[in-house]
Amino acid sequence: MWVDLILFFVLFALFAYIFASVTITNLHKLYLLFHFAMMLWPFCQFAIKTTGNPTFQLFYVKLAFVSSPLLTTGWLLFTIFLTGQSKFLRRKISLFLFVPALLAALGIIVNPNGWFVHPVNGGYIQRTYGPIFWFNITILMIHFIVSLYIIYLALVSDNRPRIKKQVMHMLRGVLVIAIFTLVDIFLNVVLSPYLPVIPGMASLGILLSAIMFVIAIHRDKVFDIVTIAHQDIIDTIEHGILVLDDNEIVVEINQSLLPHMNLRIGDRFNMVAILPHEPADGHIECFLHTYRERPLERTEIELLHPRINRYISIHAAPIMVSGLMVGRIITFQDITELRRLIDETILQNKILQERNEELIKIQTELSQTNRKLNQMAITDSLTGCYNRHYLTQQLENEVMKNRRYQISFAILLLDIDFFKLVNDNYGHLAGDEVICNTVEVIKHSLRRTDILARYGGEEFIIYLPNTDESQAKVLAERIKSTVESNKVVIENITQSVSITISMGLLSIKDFSVENILSPKSYLNDLFESVDKALYQAKNEGRNRIISVVR
Repeated sequence: MWVDLILFFVLFALFAYIFASVTITNLHKLYLLFHFAMMLWPFCQFAIKTTGNPTFQLFYVKLAFVSSPLLTTGWLLFTIFLTGQSKFLRRKISLFLFVPALLAALGIIVNPNGWFVHPVNGGYIQRTYGPIFWFNITILMIHFIVSLYIIYLALVSDNRPRIKKQVMHMLRGVLVIAIFTLVDIFLNVVLSPYLPVIPGMASLGILLSAIMFVIAIHRDKVFDIVTIAHQDIIDTIEHGILVLDDNEIVVEINQSLLPHMNLRIGDRFNMVAILPHEPADGHIECFLHTYRERPLERTEIELLHPRINRYISIHAAPIMVSGLMVGRIITFQDITELRRLIDETILQNKILQERNEELIKIQTELSQTNRKLNQMAITDSLTGCYNRHYLTQQLENEVMKNRRYQISFAILLLDIDFFKLVNDNYGHLAGDEVICNTVEVIKHSLRRTDILARYGGEEFIIYLPNTDESQAKVLAERIKSTVESNKVVIENITQSVSITISMGLLSIKDFSVENILSPKSYLNDLFESVDKALYQAKNEGRNRIISVVR
């Protein structure tokens, strides 16, 4: 009876060792669950033999066998996590693997009608087993087979040799515990009527399996995944990484930094020694001042190191634990290529900016040219007022709108009297000056909405929108008198030149007749009417207004 108790204490000692010596992660927790289940079996086997009370004996038997599905479940989960075969944790597969184990444990606890275990001679030191026991054994075998399959997948995959080595340790442990358990069942259950009970077989298998795994943990660092991953990450980073303690002693240096610094773990680090000796550089002095005087602050510097002719970025940050500084981490990054790209980008941006400014200048010039061209297309080059083409386009829309809404409007057609004599007496340049001066005088007599256009030669046409006959006559008289009283001063001519104008005035107030005409035909008809009025004014002696109404 003492064999199982001794094995229990050995297993407990191993449990305490693992718990105390290894950083606890999820993988550790799964192993500790598995290890704890291993401890329960020999303890319960011992406890059964220490009491004569059948109730306590049954409790220990149930506890021992409840630990068996817990043992294989923990082992299976540990296998899945260690090999990375997470697909076995999908819902359907998990239900298939773990629900039967829970049902087996429930059947062991309830023991309905003695289907799990029957006492012999009134106690459970000697006992017989029922179908729930064999169902539990079947579940254990299924978990054993699934574990072997997962291990097989891990061994034939592309895992690194370190992972495969860990999987091989697990395979040995599975085989040992499975073989001893099967031998125990065969000798102490199947052949129990014929052979004396051999104690401690399953417990011995559990112990040997645990010992093998503990050796692997201690020797091969099976559980040091965090440390290994940490070191792998540190060594694969391209930046140089230096970790110092609070006395500036190097405690870690990664592979990227080793070729460039003559430092080893345990050496004292001197920041001044690695910086270029340029006392006039204020950036270096500021960096060193912060590094020395304010160690709790992060500080960094970018510089061109003359020894290696490379741009480097140095970043120093404190390592804080519970509010206290326990060391520093210093990173070194080669930013030569980055600086080259930045300088090139700045240069390209400058070139692009210059090109954009040139394009904007060209665009402005084109815009101004387009405005001038548009202005030239709609204005008369001599007088600056609108030309006949523009007026015709405008009036085609205006007069049709006026007809639609029956808005009165008027058209004035005027001609400078005896203009040919001005050209003959003073020359064409003087004639141009008379025309331009007359246009300016007429503009001052018009309203903001009126449109003045050169109709041709010395003839001008004025569109008076929203104007009835009386208003049109008043405007016409004002224009005529203003032009008549105007004195045109011409260079190199001693006396000023006075002119008069003849005008035809057409007022539109009846919109019922021309409904069938197109805009262009209707406008030509209006021009013809006002032209006749102007012709009549000339025939009647000029310097007068002939008004017609339609």
